Amino acid sequence: MASLSKLVNPSLLQSSPSLRSEPKLSVDLFGGRACPIRSRVRPLGLSIRRDRSETNPLIVRCSQQVGNGAPTKKTTLHDLYEQQGQSPWYDNLCRPVTDLLPLIASGVRGVTSNPTIFQKAISSSSSSYDDQFRELISAGKDTESAYWELVIKDIQDACKLFESVYDQTDGGDGYVSVEVSPRLANDTNGTVEAAKWLHKVVDRPNVYIKIPATAECVPSIKEVISLGISVNVTLIFSLSRYEAVIDAYLDGLESSGLSDLSRVTSVASFFVSRVDTLIDKMLEKIGTPEALDLRGKAAVAQAALAYKLYQKKFSGPRWEALVKKGAKKQRLLWASTSVKNPAYPDTLYVAPLIGPDTVSTMPDQALQAFLDHGVVSRTIDANFSEAEGIYSALEKLGIDWNEVGSQLEAEGVDSFKKSFDSLLTSLQEKADSLKLVSQ
Repeated sequence: MASLSKLVNPSLLQSSPSLRSEPKLSVDLFGGRACPIRSRVRPLGLSIRRDRSETNPLIVRCSQQVGNGAPTKKTTLHDLYEQQGQSPWYDNLCRPVTDLLPLIASGVRGVTSNPTIFQKAISSSSSSYDDQFRELISAGKDTESAYWELVIKDIQDACKLFESVYDQTDGGDGYVSVEVSPRLANDTNGTVEAAKWLHKVVDRPNVYIKIPATAECVPSIKEVISLGISVNVTLIFSLSRYEAVIDAYLDGLESSGLSDLSRVTSVASFFVSRVDTLIDKMLEKIGTPEALDLRGKAAVAQAALAYKLYQKKFSGPRWEALVKKGAKKQRLLWASTSVKNPAYPDTLYVAPLIGPDTVSTMPDQALQAFLDHGVVSRTIDANFSEAEGIYSALEKLGIDWNEVGSQLEAEGVDSFKKSFDSLLTSLQEKADSLKLVSQ
C-alpha cells in the first residue's frame, strides 16, 4: 500500500513510474461532440495505447454497447467501484442530458450540480433551453420561477438515466444532486422550506437536495433529514464543521420517528483542491523551506483525517442502534477534485483519496485524467499518522484550520450567489426581449 507521503507530494506523484509505463486508457465519451460547457476541454478520447507515438491506436467508444447493454470495455471507473468501493460521480450537467449515457456506460454512478454549473450550462448553450424558457415566460412565469423549471427538468431527466444504478444498489448509488438557492445560505428556515419544495417538485427517489454546511444551515440538515429527505451537504472545508454535519445527520435520523431508515441517505461533500489553493498562498508568504515543502499537501492530509473521523463517528453503540433501523452511513464525497495548480499532477485530488464507502465527484478534467492514467488502489487510510503530522506542522506554522474553513466557505457561498444572480439577470434580459418581440 502506498504511503501517504508519496501521494500527497506532487513532485513524487508526477514522477511515479506506474504513470509513465502502463498502457493508457482515455475515453471519448461524447463521440467527438462536446457538451456546450466543455468547449475549453479537449475531448475525452477512448483509446488504448501502449505507445503514444502509435499512428493507429485502438479506439473503443464507451457508447458502443453489446447485446445486454453493457459497455464493450471496462474502465478504471468500474475498477474504482468494484475493487475499492468508491463511487465515481460526474460534477457537471447540461443539455442534452442524454450525453450522460456514455458516461454511465464508462462507470459514472451519479451526478452533482451547483448554481455555477447551471449558470454555465444555460448561458453557454442557451439554444438548448430557449424553447422551454420561451414557453414559461409566455405562460406568465417570472424569471426565477422559469429558472427553477429549467433546472428541475434537467434534474428529473438525469435521475431517470441513473434510475437503474439506484435500483441495482437498492438506493445506495445513482443519485443526482440539486442545490437550494444560494441566497438561503444563512437562512435556516428558508433552507428547510426550499429543500422540502425541491424534494416535492423533483419527485424522484434518487435526488439529493444539496444544502450548504454553513453554521445557519447545519440545523436545517438535521430537520430535512428528520423529514425523510436525502441530502448532499456541500461546502465543507474543515474537520470541525464536518463533525457538526455528521452530528446533524445522526440527530436527524434519531428524531425522524421512522421505523425504516433505509431510504434516508446522505453524502457529506468535503472540498479538497480549494484548500491547497488558499494554504499554498499562506505557505509562500511564510517563505521558509519548511513551509514551502508543505505546499500541495494540506488538502489531502485534511481529507485523510476526515475519513478517520468518518470511521470513528459511524461506529459504536449510537450508530449500531440506528443500523438496526436500516440506517446507512453518510458517505464522504470528495468535491473540488480538479487541480488548480498546473504544476501539480492532474490526479492529485483523486488518487490519494480512494477508499470504501466514499464518492469522488469529478469535473471533466479530473475525470479525463483518471480514466487515462488513474491507478486504482486503496490510499485514503494508507498513513493516518503522516496526515496528522502534516496537519500539525501546518498549525505550528500559524495556519488556523478553522479560519481557512470559514474563509473558503464564505468564498464558496459568494461564488454560487454571483453565478445565480448573474444567470437570473441574463434570463431577465432574455425575457424582456421576448416580451418586446411579442408586442
